[in-house]
Amino acid sequence: MAAPPLLTLQDVALTFGGTPLIEEAAIAISPGERACLVGRNGSGKSTLLKIAAGLLEPDRGVRFLQPGTTIRYLAQEPDFSGFETTLGFVEAGLMGGDDHYRARYLLESLGLTGAEDPTNLSGGEGRRAALAQALAPEPDILMLDEPTNHLDLPAIEWLEAELKGSRSALVLISHDRRFLSALSRSTVWLDRGVTRRIEQGFSGFEAWRDAFLEEEERDRHKLDRKIADEEHWLRYGVTARRKRNVRRLGNLHALRKERREDRRPVGTATLNSTEADASGALVVEAKQIGKAYGDRRIVDDLSLRVMRGDRLGIVGANGAGKTTLINLLTGSLAPDTGTVRLGTNLRMTLLDQARAVLEPGMTVTDVLTGGRGDSVTVGGVSRHVIGYLKDFLFAPEQARTPVSVLSGGERNRLLIARALAQASNLLVLDEPTNDLDLETLDLLQEMLTEYAGTLILVSHDRDFLDRVVGSVLVSEGEGRWVEYAGGYSDMVAQRGEGIAARKAAQGPKAEKARPERLEASGARPIRAKLGFKDQHELKTLPERIAKLEAGIERLRAVLADPQLYARDPARFEKASGLLAQAETELAEAEDRWLALEMLREEAEG
Repeated sequence: MAAPPLLTLQDVALTFGGTPLIEEAAIAISPGERACLVGRNGSGKSTLLKIAAGLLEPDRGVRFLQPGTTIRYLAQEPDFSGFETTLGFVEAGLMGGDDHYRARYLLESLGLTGAEDPTNLSGGEGRRAALAQALAPEPDILMLDEPTNHLDLPAIEWLEAELKGSRSALVLISHDRRFLSALSRSTVWLDRGVTRRIEQGFSGFEAWRDAFLEEEERDRHKLDRKIADEEHWLRYGVTARRKRNVRRLGNLHALRKERREDRRPVGTATLNSTEADASGALVVEAKQIGKAYGDRRIVDDLSLRVMRGDRLGIVGANGAGKTTLINLLTGSLAPDTGTVRLGTNLRMTLLDQARAVLEPGMTVTDVLTGGRGDSVTVGGVSRHVIGYLKDFLFAPEQARTPVSVLSGGERNRLLIARALAQASNLLVLDEPTNDLDLETLDLLQEMLTEYAGTLILVSHDRDFLDRVVGSVLVSEGEGRWVEYAGGYSDMVAQRGEGIAARKAAQGPKAEKARPERLEASGARPIRAKLGFKDQHELKTLPERIAKLEAGIERLRAVLADPQLYARDPARFEKASGLLAQAETELAEAEDRWLALEMLREEAEG
């Protein structure tokens, strides 16, 4: 018999400023639960999580917590007031019987000593301290709101492994697809104030959501046709039957009322870049460049060539020097040694991590127009700023809103709108995915895929890197950078590991344990000949990929039935789950084939 839920929310509703934010929400969290809470920016996910954590009272609804159940909640903006050190902050979250050594262990694992002054922490350091406080007590329920924000890849991979081994029930809000897919086993979708739940992790959610929205759109078209039929009868029907006319007129009013009150999904952003004339074939050529600050090497003897149309991803731990490397490659910073040559006819647009262009006193319109008028030129066409803002999900009344009151996601969307309005053939994006919801991430990915120019991208989002870049430049420590073909997963397959967070902590054995050895120059890995098992796998993978593709087509054909969801919901959900699983297996098989094929080429070359 299944254990009763530790926490339940039923019929929860909350209204802010006269507009219903949450209308009918329900959540049940059982022991060992692994749930993700997903929805658009502004849909109320963080608010609902606060209600579940007992930090906010709803207007209506029931919250029940099993007696003795412990909860820890990670807010997006932790409050460090009143604490002199990070250790004191973390230990304040412990209760009687909790292990105080665990507080130190978590801080050290996250790269902190415990002696830091909380008032002087960077965004990433503050997030690490807050994570340590939430994780230290090992609560029954752990609620994490955007836990990967401001974390670098080593910290994200460490957190993922730590949560996988945790006994706490998890409720996660995150825009990191890879993180959600690795940790969730059920999904709660908050959409237009209502929650819907599927007993699948995030990897199966998007196919299910798309099918649900398609079915909803079909129902909406049926309602539109019914309204049209009633209007036609009202105009041309038999007028002598007065009572029936009155009843049908009432029905028409009811249908129109239903149509007006039907809450459609919030509009999607429309992302289009403005492209300049093509650059020369060579975009950037770096020859044996080096850069150091004191005794610390940021870049050491790096040679790199970026050609027109390349999509280069740059990854590394915080402090590895990614932003410095971008400044070197774009010519805004001179190297200590070596040379950097930029190609001809370059028109570069830079989206920097510091977001320096957003001055608090500026309005949304000022950011796009530079304070000159109310129009912006996009792709050589002059557009009214309000119309352009609608493409990025801004309401017309936000045009005069000060930048200081925008949320993190809104600020990032505004900067992306500004960057894409500028004509360019070289896009340099430093952490563009911060605070964006999943749908906007999809659209940004599509735009970058179709962008005809050259892209240099810094990101900690593994899934986004896999979808966008063609090669990855990785910090190997001590100023050494190595380029790998493919996305992030391809880099891991070639390297045999993710980005090492702290080389010193791993010791010399970690370096010996790596499956490849590097040339003295550090430029290319050398691998032994493929073993029999790898050769057999390389030979059989194409057949497996073909079978998976055929199975996916069959499942898509089943889900294409517009009446399936209404007729047989169980079969619909089963087919959706199988489709998501097959698509995941296909992606893994293709990644594995690509990695083995590259190893074969290296061994033969």
